[in-house]
Amino acid sequence: MNLRSHPSLREALRFWWKLGWISFGGTAAHLAIMHSELVEKRRWIDPEEFFHGLSHCMLLPGPEAQQLAIYIGWKLHGKTGGFLAGALFVLPSTAILLGLSVLYARYGAVWGVSLLFRLLKPIVVALVVRALFQIGRRALRSRLQWFAAIAAFLGLSLLHIPLPWMMGAIVAIGILPGFLRIMRELVRTSSGDRKAAHPSAAVPWRILRIVGACAAIGGLPLLLLWIFGRDFPFWIGLSAFFTRTAFVTIGGSYTVIPYVAQVAVMKFSWLSHAQMLDGFALAETTPGPLIIVVGFVGFMAGLHHFHGSILMGTVALLVTVFYTFLPCFLFIFIGAPWIAKSGESDVAQSVLKLIPAAVVAAILQLTVFLARGVLFPAGWLRPNLGAAVSILCVLLLLHLNSRRISRKSGIDANSARRTASQPRMRMTSTSRHGSADPPISSRVPLDQDQRPTGLESVD
Repeated sequence: MNLRSHPSLREALRFWWKLGWISFGGTAAHLAIMHSELVEKRRWIDPEEFFHGLSHCMLLPGPEAQQLAIYIGWKLHGKTGGFLAGALFVLPSTAILLGLSVLYARYGAVWGVSLLFRLLKPIVVALVVRALFQIGRRALRSRLQWFAAIAAFLGLSLLHIPLPWMMGAIVAIGILPGFLRIMRELVRTSSGDRKAAHPSAAVPWRILRIVGACAAIGGLPLLLLWIFGRDFPFWIGLSAFFTRTAFVTIGGSYTVIPYVAQVAVMKFSWLSHAQMLDGFALAETTPGPLIIVVGFVGFMAGLHHFHGSILMGTVALLVTVFYTFLPCFLFIFIGAPWIAKSGESDVAQSVLKLIPAAVVAAILQLTVFLARGVLFPAGWLRPNLGAAVSILCVLLLLHLNSRRISRKSGIDANSARRTASQPRMRMTSTSRHGSADPPISSRVPLDQDQRPTGLESVD
């Protein structure tokens, strides 16, 4: 990797700590901030390396932005840098969500606080509806993808099929069209190629060391809870559920949140439908990945299971966040090379084309889940017209804002192209006059700020 400047570990830690506090706006905003700071301003990593790492992270389960931070930290300072980058990316949002959860548990019934949540809920629904249309427009391009999305939504909503099973079915459907290509690849592979592809003994040993370290780190909180805690089966169930959740977070946080809401509300009764919606609103107001909402679910689970204990709710939040994000480090440290190779396979590409369909189905289920709680609150038989009007107004404002930003970016791109074409125009006019010496104005060099850098056209 050709880095233009290599930061010290302390300098990198200051940036990752700062990023954890300013990363508002979801995954797209996180990636934009990281590209602007790391590639354009600080030049710690080349654009090719940045997008190469991003393509790996988008194929792995878990929040892409945090995994990209782990990947870049690993490229800069090894496993230590990757571990610290990923941890600092989620610590600020965890601390903020913990404070908001405690305030919600103590003062959630206060009139002013409940009014604030009533105002936030239509905004949250509008944001999810906008995400549904944006992702669906890009993801559903073929009839097979539309069929998979509709079938996945019906299975999730009507048949209540768990998300991991639905993901497995989608993968199976994607494998079937590529079965013939698998056979052709096997026939085409020679014995010499199989020997060359045989892994060395060092690779399994490295994997075992990483898996063993993660297993030891993951077992430490359970050991402490077994020694000092109460009701150990509850902690086993909590940690196992959110570890399992981390392995199905493919396609972003919107994919797994409906699964968490369905299981936490309907199966375990850790919190109510309205409380889940409030937790989603809290997560939207904090920095970091949106999947941090699972911390609120864990807090409410501990709070209710231990009869209103704020301390047990705090411990449950920390345990939930720990076991949700720990697999991300395992995926990055082990899985990136294999994911990169599988991305070159035609069979893997046929599977990956259908995974966005399941993502769209999960977001649609989340939209229905949230809209039902806002438009038909508990005890209401008729829709809340005020909430409906608020959702439409927020959607209109989001649409107008996106048009303004796209118009501004188009103007900036045109001005950048005109600036880049000025030196060429001067040379052309000089050659037309046929004079040996160009005019004095054309001989004056451009200032450093006026020279086209090539980065302006990107903006």
